[in-house]
Amino acid sequence: MNSLTNKLLNTLNIGIIGAAGYTGGELIRILLNHPNAVIAFAHSKSQAGKPVYATHTDLLGDTDLAFSGEEIQTLLEQENLNAIFLCSGHGESQKFLNEYNVPESVKIIDLSTDFRDESNGFVYGLPELQREKIKTATKIANPGCFATSIELAILPLAQAGLIKDDIHVSAVTGSTGAGQALSATTHFSWRSNNISIYKAFTHQHLTEIKMSLGKLQAGFDNAINFIPYRGDYTRGIMANVYTAFEGTLEEAKSIYKSFYASHPFTHMSDAPIDLKQVVNTNKCFINLEVHDGQLLISSIIDNLTKGASGQAVQNMNLLFGLPEDAGLRLKAPAF
Repeated sequence: MNSLTNKLLNTLNIGIIGAAGYTGGELIRILLNHPNAVIAFAHSKSQAGKPVYATHTDLLGDTDLAFSGEEIQTLLEQENLNAIFLCSGHGESQKFLNEYNVPESVKIIDLSTDFRDESNGFVYGLPELQREKIKTATKIANPGCFATSIELAILPLAQAGLIKDDIHVSAVTGSTGAGQALSATTHFSWRSNNISIYKAFTHQHLTEIKMSLGKLQAGFDNAINFIPYRGDYTRGIMANVYTAFEGTLEEAKSIYKSFYASHPFTHMSDAPIDLKQVVNTNKCFINLEVHDGQLLISSIIDNLTKGASGQAVQNMNLLFGLPEDAGLRLKAPAF
């Protein structure tokens, strides 16, 4: 058997950099219950030496793992390490790869914005867009949370060459989308019973959304008018997207069902959708309506799972030839 076959038969040894934050915590929760993965280390500069459950308090009783504080290069060079997840802040992944030498045998899945333009040999990791390319990659740039929800809403139209006009997006996200560090717009007394917009028309995820649409519809250059909202809750994104459409609702449904037929996490709903259907899962639900020549696409995901750590594990599964849904059959609260 070759070395790749040996790897596929054995458990994957996984490292996490930046493991004390929200996305790092979500990765730990998922990987602890993944049938093919073992956490080799969970590194955190700020929490080094402390039990993981001291920060991620829900994990008390699930693991005795402690945050690693050892020299990172030593951790990267340990025997049988298969992959690392980079969960530090935006801009930190580029610094990390400049400072440390990641062995060629170790695959990288980056959750920051740093390589979503597919620079430095990274592949943009939206499985519904680039599943086959992901399978043969060594470095994955995990998509942004807003980008994931919006791209899944509009990609079927792009593949059909049916984006004929500007795209309009109104989307709301939970407070965890802003990360774990407190700020003036994330603490409870400001966010509770409140709603606000931010980065209207200028959100950083617009760049990757336009890139993804252009991969499917050559020459795409329509405007994407995106208004993001801060929601009064912790987890989940609802994106409501509309654009000109000349067909019927039945024709639209046929396009979308065909596009997502082979993808295990994106599902069409004939009934109205709500966030509790997908929170804590790696699913995306989509609902379509046609109104006076406009197609309205509603898309819902959990920003920390399908929008971040769950999708990162989905990419890991594809990289190592595992079932795409391994470790990701997660339960939504529903009520």
